[in-house]
Amino acid sequence: MGGTPVTGAASIGVIGGSGFYTLLERGEEVSVDTPFGPPSDAIVTGEVAGRRVAFLPRHGRGHRFPPHKIPYRANLWALRSLGVRQVLAPNAVGSLTVDYEPGTLAVPDQLVDRTRSRPHTYYDGGGAVHVPFADPYCPVGRARAIAEGRAAGWAPAESGTLVVIEGPRFSTRAESQWFAAQGWTLVGMTGYPEAVLARELALCYTALALVTDTDAGVAEGEGVTQEEVLAEFERNVGRLRNLVFAIIAALPEQRDCPCPNALDGITLPFELP
Repeated sequence: MGGTPVTGAASIGVIGGSGFYTLLERGEEVSVDTPFGPPSDAIVTGEVAGRRVAFLPRHGRGHRFPPHKIPYRANLWALRSLGVRQVLAPNAVGSLTVDYEPGTLAVPDQLVDRTRSRPHTYYDGGGAVHVPFADPYCPVGRARAIAEGRAAGWAPAESGTLVVIEGPRFSTRAESQWFAAQGWTLVGMTGYPEAVLARELALCYTALALVTDTDAGVAEGEGVTQEEVLAEFERNVGRLRNLVFAIIAALPEQRDCPCPNALDGITLPFELP
């Protein structure tokens, strides 16, 4: 496949969610061409705690891409082209349980896909490629995120299932009650296909889910609004940015987890960047 690799510019990637449009005070903007078109925005590379980091706003600056139109394949491909092998993914989510109030940080360990129209694989031609996805998140990344969250006094929810809906609308009360009845704890719009595309590129992927609201069917009251979500994220974005910096510093330089071996024994139809 084509594209313009710029390998070595960064080893850690951060994909910023709603309201998280900047990370590095000083950095260099890098434009990366991919076989799947351009990513959501120019990628900014710089240094954090002695580590080379690439930051990409998931929705683009100005929040111009709705969840179902984000160029997920281009985003992950572009980060890998820059040398990224570990990805931190902050995102705004709703809670499906009253135990997780707005402002809660959750580090989910499971995911349920309820999207419908999004391209969700790189391997849709040239032969079947079946990538293991039983545990969608990097165990080492999760452990470091939980430890740094505790150290920062955030008391993160250390597990949970994130159900990803198509969007851009929020759930009905009946839908959110159904999700909660399955035992799922978080609901969002961007965690899939991002996580599986990372796995298809043998990247480590860790979701940092900031609860911005209690979903419509979980508690009495009015439904969720975009204004509410963005306001809660804005209240916590500085704290979340500091946590991301701490996790970056704590991530191992050499990956000792299953993620790098996700494609072992599989014949790929093309070379990865």
